Amino acid sequence: MFDRTKAAAAGLLAASLLAGLPARAQPYSLPIATSPAAPPLPDAAATAVQQVMAQVGVAAFTAPDFRPGLVRHMVLFRFQKAVTPFQKAEIARRFLELAVDSRRPDGRPLVLSIESGIQDSGEGQDEGYEMGFLVSFASEGDRNYYVGRPVVTAPGFFDPAHDAFKAFASPYLAGAMVFDYRVAAMAQPPSAAKPAKGGAARRK
Repeated sequence: MFDRTKAAAAGLLAASLLAGLPARAQPYSLPIATSPAAPPLPDAAATAVQQVMAQVGVAAFTAPDFRPGLVRHMVLFRFQKAVTPFQKAEIARRFLELAVDSRRPDGRPLVLSIESGIQDSGEGQDEGYEMGFLVSFASEGDRNYYVGRPVVTAPGFFDPAHDAFKAFASPYLAGAMVFDYRVAAMAQPPSAAKPAKGGAARRK
């Protein structure tokens, strides 16, 4: 069925476009403005860490003797599509150099070790993450000083070498995942029985 109202509106729109005049849109045809997405709320672990730092103070929180024990810091990287193999290799090289460069103001190292590797699992659960790192620390205090921002923002209480690495690597990354844990339990297979030294006694 021919709708005269719609035809007239279309004619006016066409005429205004031809005349170079701006067309007026119907108010209900305009897209609804949306507010920018709010940043995600911190998870329970991040909130707990912030509460501990508030309780003990940033100096104690980042001290080398704060909660001693083996701590692992796992990092996974997903890269922008345009990032080249050379750039990925440079990111890995600079990350591994933090084993030497990450130090306290008095020169003491923060890191026990850093391992790195490329994703090669066939399980199909990598979610696009290509490169992984495992950083080990002797205490939570060393981990806290190394991690720095956004956890620790007070000047002088975070590692400038790690902070500079994050600024370098960030433009190349499409995503980063971090998972920290204190080693609470470890399981290993029983070691093979070793033969007694000297062998069995011989009968005379």
